Amino acid sequence: MSGTLVVVATPIGNLGDLSPRAADALRTADLVLAEDTRRTGRLLQHVGSEVPQRSLHEHNERERIAEIVERLDAGQRIALVSDAGTPAVSDPGYRLLAACAEQGLAIEVVPGPSAVLTALIASALPTDRVAFEGFLPRKGAARRARLDELRREPRTMVLFVSPHRADADLADLAEALGSDRPAALTRELTKLHEQVVRASLGELARRVGDDGVRGEVTLVVGGAPDEAPAALEEDELVERVRALLATGVPKKAAIADVATAAGVPKKVVYQAVVDAGS
Repeated sequence: MSGTLVVVATPIGNLGDLSPRAADALRTADLVLAEDTRRTGRLLQHVGSEVPQRSLHEHNERERIAEIVERLDAGQRIALVSDAGTPAVSDPGYRLLAACAEQGLAIEVVPGPSAVLTALIASALPTDRVAFEGFLPRKGAARRARLDELRREPRTMVLFVSPHRADADLADLAEALGSDRPAALTRELTKLHEQVVRASLGELARRVGDDGVRGEVTLVVGGAPDEAPAALEEDELVERVRALLATGVPKKAAIADVATAAGVPKKVVYQAVVDAGS
């Protein structure tokens, strides 16, 4: 019987957030796949696990997949962790998960801490529709294209920000999306010096530009506001009324329909019709 790949969410800062189920998964696995074995080694020591580790990071994930799939085919139970939070979310693991799914191997997820959800809730911005954007492209056409897409994105956006690039990222976001766009910069979530700064993108860019920022940073940005429909000229309002009248719609109803569609008071459409002699 084949084994199971267990995706284990680990703390993003506070070790108290590690669930009993996650700790048990790390103690009972045959192997732990870790982004940084030194960092994960401290976590394994914390839970009393002596399970051997194997590195799995962005530079070796592709070449390790065949070996891991072979181990799973042999019946091993393998735990996958990242440095912090939930694996495969802007972290290594996606390619391995895809390969396991393609081979029909069992995948078990042990849910837990997530910087994305923690920052989103702490931001106090709308949570009904959300887009996770990870890290911005560093430069060039890809960066400009992404910023242009985000400018029109109506959903609340969650981005990861490298501390040493926070100044440039916030400045570019403020320029592309508007300096008055609401946002929240969160850092060191769940840790002793956790900080959530809710302000406009312009204000956040100014603060980071002046003072810099340290630690793990997650940025939440409000979605693009609904654009007001362009105001129609009086002659266009009249033409729309005439088009409805030609189909047999009563004049009063035609004026009401055009006013609703154009987002203007009925008296404005009525006056335009009177002035045109219609």
